[in-house]
Amino acid sequence: MNDLSTTPFVKRPDLYVETEGEFAGWRTWTRDNFETNSGPFWHRVEEDGRVRCAFRVEKKHLNGQRNVHGGCFMTFADYCLFALASPVLQGSGVTVAFGCEFLDAAHEGELIECEGEITRAGGSLIFLRGVLKSGERSLFTFSGTIKRVKRKPPTDAGAVAT
Repeated sequence: MNDLSTTPFVKRPDLYVETEGEFAGWRTWTRDNFETNSGPFWHRVEEDGRVRCAFRVEKKHLNGQRNVHGGCFMTFADYCLFALASPVLQGSGVTVAFGCEFLDAAHEGELIECEGEITRAGGSLIFLRGVLKSGERSLFTFSGTIKRVKRKPPTDAGAVAT
């Protein structure tokens, strides 16, 4: 399960690997326009097989109080659900449940990291939980459920139903 080299985790056509700067060697996905515009959010696989996620807080992530916007934390946590689930997801999925608690504020320049785990992976549902941190300070806890989905082949729009 820890060897992701043969899974869809590294074979996604929208996978981007950063080559420069603080996140060189980290991965992100480019297919989700909302996450792309909200992030950049990053993930990588550690030597022990755990998936680690992170982002650096920029001005665009802040609310009117100059703290990270709650919606940014929620968006990043949803990104983390899929990164954490990727070793067992083996394809597409959708978030069907998400719960969270806001614990503390974060500010521009801070590195936000996710520690998380799969709590159960069944045939169609994957249950996960995690915590967002800045250093040792816990900022946000979350849990979620992903449903595996099979992509339907495109239908011929001109076909007539019989």
